Amino acid sequence: MPSVPAIWTVWLVLLVSFFALKIYISRLGRDEDDELILGESHDRVRVEQAIITAKLNKVEPIERLVLWVLGATSVVVAVYYIHDMISRFR
Repeated sequence: MPSVPAIWTVWLVLLVSFFALKIYISRLGRDEDDELILGESHDRVRVEQAIITAKLNKVEPIERLVLWVLGATSVVVAVYYIHDMISRFR
């Protein structure tokens, strides 16, 4: 039983970090436009969009990693409680 608070603490830290990362990504991508820029007069906009896209592409693997670890931790928590429930009924 002493491992239960540690499991929940790890899960909660991962959940908070996932939400913080999602907020960061949404703030970072709020200025991104999904437009095709054809004219050369809009080079400044094209460069700005390229910078934003590069930043978003850097954060994407971190987001995936945190999501997978959060999912795995959620499975560990569920399996722990299912195992505990089954062992109590035996």
